[in-house]
Amino acid sequence: MIKGHGAAAYAFIAAAAFAVSMLVTSRMIPLLRKKQFGQFIREEGPEAHLSKAGTPTMGGIAMAAGVTAAMVISMFMPGSRALPKIAILLSMYAFGAVGFIDDYNKIAKKQNEGLTPKQKLLLQVLFGAALAVFMMLTEGTKVLIPFVRVTVDMGWLYIPFIIFIEVAMANAVNLTDGLDGLAASTSSIVACAFAVIGMIAGSGSEPMAVAGQAVFGATLGFLVYNHYPARIFMGDTGSMALGGVLSAMAIVGHMEWVLPIAGMIYVIEALSVIIQVTYFKKTGGKRVFRMAPIHHHFELGGWHETKVVRMFCLFTFVCCVIAVLSVI
Repeated sequence: MIKGHGAAAYAFIAAAAFAVSMLVTSRMIPLLRKKQFGQFIREEGPEAHLSKAGTPTMGGIAMAAGVTAAMVISMFMPGSRALPKIAILLSMYAFGAVGFIDDYNKIAKKQNEGLTPKQKLLLQVLFGAALAVFMMLTEGTKVLIPFVRVTVDMGWLYIPFIIFIEVAMANAVNLTDGLDGLAASTSSIVACAFAVIGMIAGSGSEPMAVAGQAVFGATLGFLVYNHYPARIFMGDTGSMALGGVLSAMAIVGHMEWVLPIAGMIYVIEALSVIIQVTYFKKTGGKRVFRMAPIHHHFELGGWHETKVVRMFCLFTFVCCVIAVLSVI
């Protein structure tokens, strides 16, 4: 049973996000080309990706615009909870800003380097702490444990817990953004799952349901131009913003432990890098994977990137079904 605004209203939110995201993306492509805001490709990456150099990047701005428009519209609907929605948007902006600075530095310096890891981490921790404090003051420190469907009050441990979720998710989505349409397509599925959970859960989860629909629509709108062969990339601007908004919607809906289930593909991508780097250092240069993150492992194994994206989306869909069933 759908609770909150109703099916038609939620569909309108997704449609608005889709339309704005697609329109802004279409306008950004020629503008970014004119300003020569093109993607720099890592020399150590797959050779097939070198041809992507110069493709307009920072397209995440368009997705953020779509999410913003849809969520602002939702605030005028009956029963809307504006404050949690503002917190979700601010999380998206904050993490997106980190990515934007990183992207801009890369473009300005004409090299594949932006903010230092320490600078990124410091900013991400600060933004995660801000959301944690907001939640403590307005919603409390209880989190839902999936499958057993009980809530646990984490007390002061809630702050480092929320910081970890936000930082980990932002960086995991960033690592996933390595193939045309991969991060946007998997994120659209994850967002849809949280929208479904929010619509079923009731009015208390209305902000999460709205945010899920907004991200779902915005990522699909961006995919119109981001699917293979991509005419635009989201850049760190988009992947960091997606990590921020996905984690924030889960946190606001008290579904923190559901996030790694639905977003298991992000977890695997991040773990593949950790395993690769650790094993490389311990063995003096040996590798577990052909290349990390793991989507490159399959790509170098002979899979076309479109097949990798399809399989990763299928895996994400299965994980999201499990995630929904774990809490309803």
